[in-house]
This record gives sequence, C-alpha cells and structure tokens, in this order.
Amino acid sequence: MFKSGFVALAGKPNVGKSTLINAIMAKKVTIVSEKPQTTRNRINCIYTTDNFQIVFVDAPGIHKPFHKLGEYMVKVAIRALNGIDLVMMVVDASRSLSKADEYVAKYVLESKTPAILVINKIDLMEDKSVLTLIEEKMKKLCPSIKKSVAVSALTGENLDKLIDSVVELLPEGPKFYPDDMITDRPISFIAAEIIREKILHLTREEIPHSVAVLIEDVKERNNDVLYIRANIIVERDSQKGIVIGKDGKMIKQIGTMAREEIEFFTGRKIFLDLHVKVRKNWRNDDFSLLNIIGFKDEIKE
Repeated sequence: MFKSGFVALAGKPNVGKSTLINAIMAKKVTIVSEKPQTTRNRINCIYTTDNFQIVFVDAPGIHKPFHKLGEYMVKVAIRALNGIDLVMMVVDASRSLSKADEYVAKYVLESKTPAILVINKIDLMEDKSVLTLIEEKMKKLCPSIKKSVAVSALTGENLDKLIDSVVELLPEGPKFYPDDMITDRPISFIAAEIIREKILHLTREEIPHSVAVLIEDVKERNNDVLYIRANIIVERDSQKGIVIGKDGKMIKQIGTMAREEIEFFTGRKIFLDLHVKVRKNWRNDDFSLLNIIGFKDEIKE
C-alpha cells in the first residue's frame, strides 16, 4: 500500500514553515531568514520513501498586506490551500496566539481540508504545559484539525512523529514525481531565491522587502560551467548603493556566498553574473509583480 498526497503549510509569517520543510527534507530546499515574509512564491518540496510520497507545498505566510506585493503573496498562500489533501497549520509555541493565527485558522477552516496543528519552536518554551492550551484554542477556532504535534524544526524534536501523522491521514495513491526529485522548481527559480536569501542576511533593515531577483539568462558554457546572469531589483538609488557596497565589496560577498550554495545545490560549477537595477515602487506595480516576482503563473485562474 503506497500513500501519497499534497500537504500545504499554512501560518502567519515567521512561524518557521520553511525551516520546518528543510528540517523534514534534511536538505535546504527553501530559503530562510529571520525577516518575516521571506517566502514569496509557492514551492513544492517532494519527500519520497519506499512507502509514501509527500509533496509539501510551502507558500508565503498569511498576513494583512500593506502593498500590492503583500496582496499577491496572500493570494498565493490562500490558493495553496485549495485542491490538496492535508494542511499543516503551523503556530509559534514561543509566542502567544494572536489575531494573525486566528486569521490563518479561518482560511484553513474555509478550505474544508483536514488539518494537522503543528506547534513549532518548542525548544524555546519554558513551560510546556501551555501546549495543551494552544491546542484547545486552535481546535475551537478550526474544528477540521485532526491531530496536533508539538515539534522543533531547529532541533528535530518530534519530526518523525509529525511525518507519521501526515502519512496516516494521506490517501493511497501513486508517485507524482520521480524518486530523485526534491522540488518542481527550475534552477532559475532556485538561483534567484538563494541570491535573495544572501541579500537578506547581509544587508540592512531597509533592504529586505524592497529587493527582488530576476534571472535574465542561464546557459551552458563549453567548459561545463553553468552561466547565470541575474538582476537584483531595488526601489531606490540609496538601496542600490547598499547592495553594491563600498568598492563593490557587498555585491562581491553576496555573489560568492550565493555561487557556493548554488554549486552545492546543483553539483555544477557556476559563473554568477550579478547586476543591480533600480525600479521605483516595484512592489506596487502590477507589471513588476507579475513578471519580476513571477506571480503570473501563481495566481492565474
């Protein structure tokens, strides 16, 4: 009996959904940072064993948007809850439940999909008796919760229990992807995300949500090197200066770190060609959102 299915992660920003995915996969598939709303697009992460295949659907955190970028991200997150087999609703055990968690529970309930409550970051809890209260409150908000598992994506605690709970609720079915496939995204998407992650880690607070990465070209070279040309998009000239850095030191550091990780991910030698472009107010421009960020395919009917 082989089981398979699509499992969407839902939660407010910064509850650790992407970290959880990477911990389960035992491989970095999605980018992470301490900045909220790091995840912008939907990405399928494929976890395959001899007995089951789980396609985890990682999507942006559900939040109250303040610009068109946020509006598109919320649309992507909510649509990820449709047409799937199971929802993993993730909450942060180290913080009190908030209106944002209630907001997420509302959409999960409206999806009419069975859910598992995942109480993450228990490694940061001093009083674990609170777990029962969290579970009780969330089950009242979302009666479609079938199971509850408290985990730590950081330490790996109870991740095996979480996988067992997911598999138990999945239907019998075929493999949707080959055994060796871990994501359905092309190298251009992965490269753009890795570059953006390095920018988030290395630049100041004013940069993170104002930056996008657009892959202009990916081509094979004769010496078996994969050439990747990328434009880093920012909103202001001052941000361009920050990303480039004094004497180009910042962009060189971004490029080195990103190239090394892309090489590790692909097993290929990479030549990474980075450029910084200013596109004012791109986060509120529909054309930029649909073409730079790639929401055109994400939200089409």
